[in-house]
Amino acid sequence: MAKETVKKHNEFEEIVENPDALADRLAQSEDFVKRNKGTLLGVFIAIAALIVGGFLYYNYRSSQNREAQEAMFQAVHYFEADSLGKALNGDGQYEGLLTIADDYSGTDAGNLARYYAGVALLQEGKFAEAVEQLEDFESDDYLLQARAYSLMGDALLEQGKDGEAADMYMKAANHNANEYFSPQYLMKAGTAFEVGNNFKSAAEAYDKIINDYATSALVTDAKKYKARAEALAGTN
Repeated sequence: MAKETVKKHNEFEEIVENPDALADRLAQSEDFVKRNKGTLLGVFIAIAALIVGGFLYYNYRSSQNREAQEAMFQAVHYFEADSLGKALNGDGQYEGLLTIADDYSGTDAGNLARYYAGVALLQEGKFAEAVEQLEDFESDDYLLQARAYSLMGDALLEQGKDGEAADMYMKAANHNANEYFSPQYLMKAGTAFEVGNNFKSAAEAYDKIINDYATSALVTDAKKYKARAEALAGTN
């Protein structure tokens, strides 16, 4: 390694101190460029295309996101006013949440429209459709994502899919677990497990509230439900 370093150092000194050596090295570089002109040009064009393409795509997505946000304004207004049909399908002048979610998929606003659509469909009793919308929703907001999992649990439970609902509630409880919401989701998981006669898992869900969230207001109920679930598990 030391010999290689000394060699490179000597070569550098020769180039700097000897004009002829410098001219020779430049000639070699120029010859390389001439021989590989087509390849180098292609590389430069490809890099430029990537940069320009990335810039245009970013601007396009930003524009799409702004359009989706503007389109959502009226749909969310209908949602908050409990005009769920208009919120979901539009009013003939403004697009509804379902169209916005599809037309602007991949944007933040389109993604949020999917969440609103899932909630609206759940409230309308369209449980299977609600699950379809909510399972495609993704958020970096850990509270909102956990809420989406819980809502999916609600929709699944309404369809009689007790085990799937309980699993979804557990997923909500464990998603960036916190003192306030996790106990609520665990309580719902326990209920779903009990509906499916899985009393052992129900008792475990209640026990997690008692041990992991001792300050929760749900601890008293969790102790009562745990005792009941354990008693029922013993009779199975």
